[in-house]
Amino acid sequence: MDVFIEPIGRLINEFTKLPGVGKKTAQRYAYKIISMTEEEAKQFAESVLYCKRRVRYCKVCGNFTEDEVCDICKRRDKGTICVVKEPKDVIAMEKLHEYKGVYHVLHGVISPMDGIGPDEIRIKELLARIDGDVHEVIMATNPDVEGEATAMYIAKLLKPLGVNVTRLAHGIPVGGELEYTDEVTLSRALLERKQI
Repeated sequence: MDVFIEPIGRLINEFTKLPGVGKKTAQRYAYKIISMTEEEAKQFAESVLYCKRRVRYCKVCGNFTEDEVCDICKRRDKGTICVVKEPKDVIAMEKLHEYKGVYHVLHGVISPMDGIGPDEIRIKELLARIDGDVHEVIMATNPDVEGEATAMYIAKLLKPLGVNVTRLAHGIPVGGELEYTDEVTLSRALLERKQI
């Protein structure tokens, strides 16, 4: 016999599908939803649907946007492209207020153990963006095994095209993630990036 009545059990189950949410946290979230007024719960549900309907990927860089092309791609210097794993990494870089170029979101990294090869992430789209105006590509993938392998793979593809390929300096701990790196460390890593 299940401890929770069906509607609560169903809500808990949905919350456990979110990354980092275990059974106990899912229960707290479910109880919070139950304690909301119907209007508050409706507003919460509508916000989820509104976000799902409005947010899409930029057709140029792959970042989140409401439009076909994101504001960064529309307004920024296209001579420098910063390559990141996920859209949340764009947010981490933008918090610095130091980087003035554009981004390219791979939506993953090469990971043979997980069955993810170069064709499963947005490498072809990056190569298609390289033209005479692009003078530098900054590899800002996480400094873990998969991130390093992806950076090296892309660097080998870009070098024959005459593009300067750099890597964020190691101030970011190996195995760390950009999303959780403090601004001072990330800023230092950006300023001290090196050619690969």
